[in-house]
Amino acid sequence: MVKEIKLNDTVIHVKSYKEELQDGLHSITVVFNVGNEDYHAITTLLYKNDFRVAVPEKQLSFEAAIQQYSTSVTNLYEKGNIGEFTLTLLEKRNG
Repeated sequence: MVKEIKLNDTVIHVKSYKEELQDGLHSITVVFNVGNEDYHAITTLLYKNDFRVAVPEKQLSFEAAIQQYSTSVTNLYEKGNIGEFTLTLLEKRNG
């Protein structure tokens, strides 16, 4: 099972990982926890929308954009809160 992915230079430790091909392009869906101490850094990263994705355990690397994103908690500014993020990334087509 995949335990982490890398978005640009940020390592994300994942709880679940699903990989598939959509019209010949890689699509991955990951679920991961974000605590209030990491909330700002992670949401700032996700606002970029465009990523260099690496899945070291699969020797997979590609350029991608967010296809879908959700979180279980809206207020992660409160100390001790942990949200579960679900993120689907789709490989960008070259050209």
